[in-house]
Amino acid sequence: MSVPDHSSLPLPDYDHLPVAAVVQHIRSLTADEVSQLLDYEREHANRPAVVQAIRLRLSELAAGAKPSGGGQQRGPEWPEPLSAGSSTSPAGTAPPAFPPPHGTPGQPARPKANRQAP
Repeated sequence: MSVPDHSSLPLPDYDHLPVAAVVQHIRSLTADEVSQLLDYEREHANRPAVVQAIRLRLSELAAGAKPSGGGQQRGPEWPEPLSAGSSTSPAGTAPPAFPPPHGTPGQPARPKANRQAP
């Protein structure tokens, strides 16, 4: 079997997905699509955790498991990095918090000179 081209893979941006996302996404794929990913993974990154997860999913599908009914998520797997020009105004931020240097704010420490002898 020939190695599939990146553009023909069933998961967009497959190369950029972390292992956990690959494991999640392959649940909605057919056995043929999962086999394509396995061939591609072996020829490119060959990540052991991904290869193992894909093999496990193929064995589940061979044993009669069905692809999940949920659609494949097409959005980013992690939040976009903040740009240098944030649109948040200074008025919308919380005031800076300065924790006390020691003790509990409601119970200030007493000087040692106030200690009573037993």
